[in-house]
Amino acid sequence: MNAKKWFGILWKPVAGLAGLAALVVWSVGALESKVAPGSVEYAPGIPVPAGASPVVVRVAETAARVEVAGTLASEQKIHLSARLPAYVQEVHVSAGDAVTRGQILVVLDDRELREQLAAAESQYRQAEAEYARATQLFQKAATTEQARMAAEAGYEAAKARLQQAKVMLGYARIVSPIDGVVTDRRIEAGDLAGPGQVLLSVYDTRRMRLEIPVPVRLVPRFSLGGEMDLRLEGVSGTVKGSVQEIVSEVDPQTRTQKVKIRIADPGLRLMPGGYGVVWVDGEVRKTLWAPCSAVYRLGQQELVQVVAGGRAIRRAVKTGVTRDGQVEILSGLDDGDSVLTEPVMKED
Repeated sequence: MNAKKWFGILWKPVAGLAGLAALVVWSVGALESKVAPGSVEYAPGIPVPAGASPVVVRVAETAARVEVAGTLASEQKIHLSARLPAYVQEVHVSAGDAVTRGQILVVLDDRELREQLAAAESQYRQAEAEYARATQLFQKAATTEQARMAAEAGYEAAKARLQQAKVMLGYARIVSPIDGVVTDRRIEAGDLAGPGQVLLSVYDTRRMRLEIPVPVRLVPRFSLGGEMDLRLEGVSGTVKGSVQEIVSEVDPQTRTQKVKIRIADPGLRLMPGGYGVVWVDGEVRKTLWAPCSAVYRLGQQELVQVVAGGRAIRRAVKTGVTRDGQVEILSGLDDGDSVLTEPVMKED
């Protein structure tokens, strides 16, 4: 076989091997210029935005704020009870209903009382006629003074019995003695009410107070007439109150004294038995404070952005109570650290 024929057979495999070798050389970077090995410095955080005003956090001596819980009560709560034995005929209100003074709340069966009233009226008319007749006869000297006086006594007795029957009939209508709200309804139509049995209660919503069992060590923090901030169940924000009474007796089991704080706003819709708290200053201690706006959350973490070297660096913190736009920093920051009051959310 001549050389030309051999070349025609071998040139394709040789060309393929040459191309593969070139591809390998290119993939390993043999054809590129070499860069000397080195290191790139890493800068944590992100650049501090232009116009940002970092705030330096400082330790300050602060009185610890102690939260004391209490129960709402009305200064005027009236229990309405039956004054006679009778079946309940009508109940016009339910617990939570607003009522006005003089409004009928419960009606008792008064049929027997009406019969007694009718009999008393009949006796009264008879005694009145007898007294008038005896008076006329006495004026004509046709009867004795003793007979006239007996007729007068009978007339006065019948009159008293009539008035008593009217009063007893009035007891069949149980009315609200004040403007307020009904609570603790204990009776239903058809029940038998007994004398002295409490049927329902009415409390004055305009005269509410918070009754707090205060530890003896904190009682000096309260002063009669002093104004305090309260937080009440079902009411947003804080409510003003004034100390109305400090009970002098100490509970021997809990070592507390009851303090009664009157709610300043009479327009609040509050229920007796509700929950409320008041804050008082306790012992003075060193506390690190930061603006509330400097703290933000990612999931369950509380974070701030500390400014160092012109960059904002994320740092986890643990917070405590808040007061006047400041939050207590329990851990994560040191005195003199600088933080952003408006953190930048985009971070490395």
